[in-house]
Amino acid sequence: MCNCRGTASRERITMVNQRILVVDDEANMRRLLEIMLTQLGYDVQQAADGCEALDYLSQNDVDLVITDLQMPGKNGLELLEELRERKNTVAVIVVTAYGTVESAVQAMKYGAYDYILRPFELETLEATIKRAMQLNKIQRENTFLRQEIEKGWGEFIGNSEAMCRVYDLIRQVAPTKTSVMIQGETGTGKELVARAIHRASPRAKALFVSINCAAIPPDILESELFGHSKGAFTGASQDRMGKFELADGGTLFLDEITEMDFNMQAKLLRVLQERMFERVGSNRSISVDIRLIAATNRDPRQAIAEQKLREDLYYRLNVFTVDLPPLRARQEDILLMAEHFLQKYATEFGFRYQGIEREAEEWLMRYGWPGNVRELENMMERAIVLSGGKAIGIRHLPNFSRPADNGPAADFDGAMAQLEQAEDIALVPHVEKLEKALIDEALQRSGGNKAKAAQILQISERSFWYKLKKYRID
Repeated sequence: MCNCRGTASRERITMVNQRILVVDDEANMRRLLEIMLTQLGYDVQQAADGCEALDYLSQNDVDLVITDLQMPGKNGLELLEELRERKNTVAVIVVTAYGTVESAVQAMKYGAYDYILRPFELETLEATIKRAMQLNKIQRENTFLRQEIEKGWGEFIGNSEAMCRVYDLIRQVAPTKTSVMIQGETGTGKELVARAIHRASPRAKALFVSINCAAIPPDILESELFGHSKGAFTGASQDRMGKFELADGGTLFLDEITEMDFNMQAKLLRVLQERMFERVGSNRSISVDIRLIAATNRDPRQAIAEQKLREDLYYRLNVFTVDLPPLRARQEDILLMAEHFLQKYATEFGFRYQGIEREAEEWLMRYGWPGNVRELENMMERAIVLSGGKAIGIRHLPNFSRPADNGPAADFDGAMAQLEQAEDIALVPHVEKLEKALIDEALQRSGGNKAKAAQILQISERSFWYKLKKYRID
């Protein structure tokens, strides 16, 4: 018999709903364990042998199994073996008065979490149960993540601690209706997070509708969001459904929310509060059921101070925050992601992936990645093209940080050097030189993609195009 010397504490009482199945052919032992475990706050079920336990487990979920070893019918080892054959990963603790080294080894071989001899201390059993429960929790979370990968989480690459925190936040918020604010630098994958939340939510069968607030002029954005009626404005030749109606029952993702016109933010706030809106040019109210996810690459507090974001809208959206780490903060993921993108584009272009040379790996780890994951993917695509399917070397990577570089980065360094030596430090001409050098650098890093260059510089595309024209940059 065991020596019961523990008492139920306040902490133990909070363990309600965690279910333990006790399997033992001795009714007195089952009853004793039931009393002990109930005092610790667990929901306890009983089975008299392995067969009865398997019948129960085929129809019910449990968090832990505590089983005797020697039982008539199906014994403890046979129960363990059958569970593994059925791919049931529930944690199992073997408790027996007839322990041997051989049986202990066999039990662990069949997947038992631990092997405890009777008599035992209550504190020993309690500690073992807690550890087993934690293992069970981790296994269930891993199963969840594998299922989400099958539903579209495969776009996430990374096992760093920073990304594991993001995965955990997604898992926590996805089943709810809570509004979410995703914060992170350009290129970190904010829309991927939004899509993952949608796919893991009860709304997964409805639409995920995305709109980039920075890419649509203010006078058009209202119609894009709420739709319009025929004749509402010049060119409105028919009724048009907006993104809110399209996302009814699903998820609406507003990217770069801080770039939305301030007056439009007020209209958005009213819709979020009332869950009703009118199309442009119509007086008919439309009711919708949506989950809203917003994203920004700015610091929301700073955006509020700069009057880029309404404070009341921020508090309405920022119920649950997901902070996406920049790539430089998750260095252990860089090479893993680089290989993923290289294999992806090698397959796409019909090349055989040959790996990354050591010098190139070191360069990838040293580089600051201002464009984050998006920049890494573009760089790997370019590297595969340049390598022609050979191993990726330093020669296939941009020379942003090399001292002998005579490109845009050198222009920027040269401009700074000239400024330090110049007698005349009139603001406008020197700022223009530096601005032009930075624009050239951004174009180099984006491979000539002007939208991406504007994102790297953290300015709007409209401002970027204006500066291209101003400095006559082709």
